[in-house]
Amino acid sequence: MFKQLLLVLIATGALISNADAAGFSIKHEESGDIAILIDGELFTRYVTSDKETNKCYFWPVIGPGGVKMTRAFPMKDVRGEKQDHPHHRSVCFGLQSAAGFNTWHERLTFTRNGKVDAAKMAKTGRQIHSRIIEAKASGNSASLVVECNNLTPDNKIYMRQTRSVKFHVADNGSRIMDIEITMHGVQDSIKVLGKKDSGLSVRVAHSMCVDAGQGGRIVNSKGDIDGKAWGKRAAWVDFNGPVEGKKMGIAMLNHPDSFHHPTPWHVRKYGLFTANPFALKEVAGEKERGAFDLAKGDTVTLKHRIIFHAGDEKEANIAEAWKAYSE
Repeated sequence: MFKQLLLVLIATGALISNADAAGFSIKHEESGDIAILIDGELFTRYVTSDKETNKCYFWPVIGPGGVKMTRAFPMKDVRGEKQDHPHHRSVCFGLQSAAGFNTWHERLTFTRNGKVDAAKMAKTGRQIHSRIIEAKASGNSASLVVECNNLTPDNKIYMRQTRSVKFHVADNGSRIMDIEITMHGVQDSIKVLGKKDSGLSVRVAHSMCVDAGQGGRIVNSKGDIDGKAWGKRAAWVDFNGPVEGKKMGIAMLNHPDSFHHPTPWHVRKYGLFTANPFALKEVAGEKERGAFDLAKGDTVTLKHRIIFHAGDEKEANIAEAWKAYSE
């Protein structure tokens, strides 16, 4: 009887994996933003239209079960969220100093009581979306390749970035973003400094962070926990804890081909974690600084996988996921 029932379920398509069930699509919105959908529901949005900031970013990010995985502030006020560091925009990338300009911090960072620090803004650069190279979706995957220019306050290009993001759903239901960022030199040479505040970042949902006191936890591939994970080089870091009444997690994996792998991690108990391969001295505490020159025609590439998953790092098999990603 069981075998007969199993055959019926297979024949009718009732037994399919989460990956098979997922159908990706891409929507180009009137604002210019790009929405990534799973079965017609929003997974994430690549935001290019936000005039309040100096960067492009992904927000919101909806995890398994419809859970909002990243902090909404400053894009939206949500009761109970900690409203610090307004430049921590969900999933984003920035450099504190490239050619002397800062795309990590932004106008809101330098605004106090309605007054903007003009001196700091004079050294604040911008990431401006310039074009879509590819945007396609088919079955259980989608691909978005875009280009953005890093501009000085007087609109001169000092760096160009290509961002390639691949999306899919794993068999266990985890939602995945493979992010590859290539920085292109466009001037004779610029200096990229090894500052603490640089790299690819995720600001997790507030309830997940350790400081929220609700059971949030940080762990890296070496077994360092919470505050001890800060500054350590590691293949991956996982942030997990309660979100909307469910135990959820976000893991960021560093690919062996990525610049300065294994990257040092600027990961904080208040909810930020950043893969920062630039600040070898400032974050990792090493003797050699990570500053480098980026000449015209030169490239530097960062490769990471971000996994939005249910449960903790063991339940989501993050160690095995890194092995599969690294190969």
